[in-house]
Amino acid sequence: MTTRSSKYIGVFAALVLMLVPAPFPAAQPQSAFSASIQPSLADVLEDVTPAVVNIAVRSRAPAETNPLYNDPFFRRYFNLPEQQQRLSAGSGVIVDADKGYILTNHHVVADAGEIAVTLKDRRRFTAELVGSDKATDIALLKIDAEKLKALPLGDSNALRVGDTVVAIGNPFGLGQTVTSGIVSALGRGGINVEGYEDFIQTDASINPGNSGGALVTADGLLVGVNTAIIAPAGGNVGIGFAVPIAMASAVMEQLIEHGEVRRGRIGISVQDLTPDLAEALSIEENYGAVVGRVEQDSPAAQAGLRAGDVITAVNDRKITGSADLRNRVGLAPVGSEVEIEYLRDRVRKTVTMRIEPDETIAKSGSMSSRLDGAEFQDAAGNVVVSSVEDGSAAARSGLRAGDVIVAVNRRPISTVAELETALKNAGGTIALDLFRAGSKHVLLIR
Repeated sequence: MTTRSSKYIGVFAALVLMLVPAPFPAAQPQSAFSASIQPSLADVLEDVTPAVVNIAVRSRAPAETNPLYNDPFFRRYFNLPEQQQRLSAGSGVIVDADKGYILTNHHVVADAGEIAVTLKDRRRFTAELVGSDKATDIALLKIDAEKLKALPLGDSNALRVGDTVVAIGNPFGLGQTVTSGIVSALGRGGINVEGYEDFIQTDASINPGNSGGALVTADGLLVGVNTAIIAPAGGNVGIGFAVPIAMASAVMEQLIEHGEVRRGRIGISVQDLTPDLAEALSIEENYGAVVGRVEQDSPAAQAGLRAGDVITAVNDRKITGSADLRNRVGLAPVGSEVEIEYLRDRVRKTVTMRIEPDETIAKSGSMSSRLDGAEFQDAAGNVVVSSVEDGSAAARSGLRAGDVIVAVNRRPISTVAELETALKNAGGTIALDLFRAGSKHVLLIR
């Protein structure tokens, strides 16, 4: 009996050992738990956030009105100014600690009477406006301060859709705030008809007050200056835009040297290379800009460019289309040389030409006294009203910055020179056919 009991006990023990799971290694639960934890940006942000500042602006006069601000599908960070002194808040980013240079947006400091900069450590300084450029919405400030922290510049041309980015700014005047997301798209345009556009689109939460703040990579490099949002409901919907730091840096260099941006030109009109055009020209490339016209005695004409040539690269960097080409040439320093790569009869060629001053911006004083206070600029086969002074004859006539003029007294125009000729030949009443915020209008000026 004892033997049989022992035998059954042994079998039972063996079954128990088979059913009991083997012990897990001690490190396994910790490893599985650790794998579910996302890496933190805290260490990077601790080093980055001191370079982002809050900006308070006291304006003596209302900022210039842009009709895009009235578009319900597009909102800048600041509402249209009231007709009295106002206070507004925005953001900025220190890019040179030794010289105290701070990048921000033009619309943050436009018509500023006083600009105050507050650092993360709560030190407060009065800032000097070095210069501002409305077309790119970039401005440069300078403060006299010690122990500043500057953000290192990244390569915005190397960004890819899906890269992690962080937006840092001062939303709603609450104080420094950090949000994160990804690069949603690159090379966005068509938002501001009068501007130079190559926006980075991001879903990192951006709200009113973030204007001029930093768009930073996960490793702490500055790749953009936050500029605009699309907000149909008046709040963040995950579509924000930033000026690439490559463009902002080019503007900054000119603002430091000249106090303004002196744009250049090579004397051509271009259009995007579409699949239909590529097929008609028998070329395989799906990017570039097709030359439509070459101005006589221009740098392009002297270099031998012709209508029908397809420009594919500037200074060894390929271009995506006509807007990209306009940005590269328009922001190149006047007098500098650029290397243009193009296709002609499917043969790739390269030519070097010198950038000349862009004299297509004209003031109304030489055209008609009834449009005094307005400036006009050629833009892709159209004439754009680039600015209108408050209280001027042009403003009283109803002209607005951003208007696109297409005809004078029913006579089509496509350049500032044609506008000037048409206005000089106009008799009594002037009828301007124009587009404003996507709608066609006829403006009668008596």
